[in-house]
Amino acid sequence: MTDTLDYGSDTLVLGIGNLLWADEGFGIRALECLHARWRFAAGTRLLDGGTQGLYLLPFVEHCRRLLILDAVDYGLPPGTLKTVQDGEVPAFMGARKMSLHQTGFQEVLAVATLRGWQPEHLALIGMQPERLEDYGGSLTDTVKAELPTAVGLAVDFLRAWGAVPQRRTSPPGPGERITLDSLGMVPYEVQRPDAGLACRFGDGRFLFPARAC
Repeated sequence: MTDTLDYGSDTLVLGIGNLLWADEGFGIRALECLHARWRFAAGTRLLDGGTQGLYLLPFVEHCRRLLILDAVDYGLPPGTLKTVQDGEVPAFMGARKMSLHQTGFQEVLAVATLRGWQPEHLALIGMQPERLEDYGGSLTDTVKAELPTAVGLAVDFLRAWGAVPQRRTSPPGPGERITLDSLGMVPYEVQRPDAGLACRFGDGRFLFPARAC
């Protein structure tokens, strides 16, 4: 007999994005910071959604409240945080797409709605990125500086939704991890090869012949 994956949660906090492209990783890094500093009542799930697109559909459909953390092109100055709620969320996620993962998640919301999903609350905490085309790069300093503010906004939403945020007095244990240790911000930044060894835009000999790395 195989175990059945439990998709259900009262409140789902979903970090989405791609860690490999600099500020595109905002949603995941904000989720990590939230998880490292706060714990929540039973029924609240923090999920690294990465770039999984429609694979996230069952998690979305089985939650009553959804909070999304993501890098979003609002057309604002880099490092600007903007929150939108309920019916505005799908429009902002699809208005100015920066990557395929946003197209995928806009489809998740659309399909879930067509199938009858009616959340009690839906909110997006979006970060205006500064830099995306930096393969293997971490968050820019501009965006990284706003992580505590983003976490504070998330905690405010979750408190209002009854998730009972409590500050951690010790780091999360091994069984509580939501991302791989090797992808944590510190090892990710420390282990990155020097620019002289790793082209930041891919292999310039094949992908961008006219661009010197």
